[in-house]
Amino acid sequence: MCAAALARTAQPETQVTLLESDQIGTIGVGEATIPLLAEFNAFLGIDEHDMLKECAGTFKLGIEFIDWYRKGHAYFHPFGFFGKDTPEFPFHQLWLKLNSLVRNGELPEELCGNICEYNLCTVAAKLGRFSQAQGGANTILSTMRNAWHFDSGAYGKLLRRYAEQRDVQRIEGKIVDVSVEPKSGDITSVRLENGLVVAGDLFIDCSGFRGLLINEHLQSEFNDWTHYLPCDRAIAIQTYENIHAPPYTRAYAKEAGWRWQIPLQSRFGNGYVYSGQFQEQQEALTSLLSDLHGEPVTGPNFLRFRTGHRRTFWKNNCIAIGLAGGFIEPLESTSIHLVQTGIQLLISLWSASGSNDELRSRYNKMMTDEYEDIRDFIILHYKATLRDDTAFWRFVRDMSVPDSLSEKMEQFARNGNIATRPDALFTSHSWLAVMLGQGIVPMHYDSRVDRIPGDILIKNMHGLREAVKRTAASLPSHQQYINKHCAFSNTHG
Repeated sequence: MCAAALARTAQPETQVTLLESDQIGTIGVGEATIPLLAEFNAFLGIDEHDMLKECAGTFKLGIEFIDWYRKGHAYFHPFGFFGKDTPEFPFHQLWLKLNSLVRNGELPEELCGNICEYNLCTVAAKLGRFSQAQGGANTILSTMRNAWHFDSGAYGKLLRRYAEQRDVQRIEGKIVDVSVEPKSGDITSVRLENGLVVAGDLFIDCSGFRGLLINEHLQSEFNDWTHYLPCDRAIAIQTYENIHAPPYTRAYAKEAGWRWQIPLQSRFGNGYVYSGQFQEQQEALTSLLSDLHGEPVTGPNFLRFRTGHRRTFWKNNCIAIGLAGGFIEPLESTSIHLVQTGIQLLISLWSASGSNDELRSRYNKMMTDEYEDIRDFIILHYKATLRDDTAFWRFVRDMSVPDSLSEKMEQFARNGNIATRPDALFTSHSWLAVMLGQGIVPMHYDSRVDRIPGDILIKNMHGLREAVKRTAASLPSHQQYINKHCAFSNTHG
């Protein structure tokens, strides 16, 4: 991703060199994405349908969370928007009033409904239907928003090809030595296994968890968040499923973590993210295999990780991006996004005014903010639970959380208000879906809603719900859309 983006933006006098070894495997489990990746592809000029054909991709309208709040309970975190905001207050305040009437016995539940019934992505996903956003800003179909599921290995090959076609020099080989200028601490060159020395002015460390440059040579400290997010292991396995791929990811809460199910055109990606503190590897593998319905097409891939990030992403003349910079479990499909964020921030600062120290400081602050926002959002899924059936769930339910998260939860529980940074990845719509899904229901709603006569509010909300339902039912099936526009074509091997 870095090489492709830099190939797109670098000045003619800048030489971009990609050092990588085919002997070093990739993690290769990040197959679900979020909508912002579309901006990256558009920036590169990569056609969405062409990409999905090559990467066996499917569309993603959100994530279904099963057994998280309590066993037997499920909710949906959709993309797109809930209802339509008013000039005075967000849409969910209207729904909160109806919900309060239901809870007080003043309104039948069917006249309020679940808030996700006012979200087109949710309703379409559950019907197995899909279309891209279209129409004017006031149309319901304009609220559709999608991401993708795809073969991340194939996507990486596509980006490598893109970069090499734009004069990025790719050198195959393993780095065995790093030269550092003693006075400044800057990296001056790296030496490969075959003896080749590659010099440079700026080095981007994409070496994964190892952090070959940022950790082993520049010794940037790691901010460990295991006390908030205790999952530290994963088992991944691919299966063949003789069913049509649904347009959403599933995340099942399990005894010591959670299981993902990601549908591609060619296969399904499955995995179990768990805490080694609460479950042994063999027990975790047995648990995962017992959940699978399709035929395995790969053996299990065992992974270990540590949640957190480098305290200094950009140190001296080295920037750590991706797993070298940090890791947060992929519950909300943020791994590829964090790579994208690191790249886009670098590009935006590349031509910015200011000293190198100032640019480094800005980069590190903005990346830290992004990681902390995502951290809080992931913790929310664990903290707000009724589950106490295993030691793992008792631990996460009772653990202390960052003040930034507890303040959000308390504020929402009081009056339904959601405060987020203007440029935060997860908007108020995402926080709303997960907080309500995890059982946090505000005690009060915005009193200004009471200015709307009750009968008019009920009528308008019912009309909106019915319009969402009709629109979703009119869409083609997810499989029909894929067959027409982006059926898998393995022409690149």
